[in-house]
Amino acid sequence: MAKIGVEPSLTNVQTALKERGHEVVPLRQESDAKGCDCCVVTGQDSNVMGIQNTVTSGAVVEASGLTAEEVCEKVEEKLR
Repeated sequence: MAKIGVEPSLTNVQTALKERGHEVVPLRQESDAKGCDCCVVTGQDSNVMGIQNTVTSGAVVEASGLTAEEVCEKVEEKLR
């Protein structure tokens, strides 16, 4: 399956993605996103200055306000 980077605080999302057969990589620093097909973030560290550096060509899913199941559905939708 896909390689998904997930922020460490989203343990329920990590578990749900692993149960669906995905390889889960914790996103502790920017370089961890390299090689990921998709990344799941909390959205808490949004860039206030508006400066964005692209580290991965994969999709990014913001998990704020979503259940683990909803995040999994969004991830799999982005991977299609």
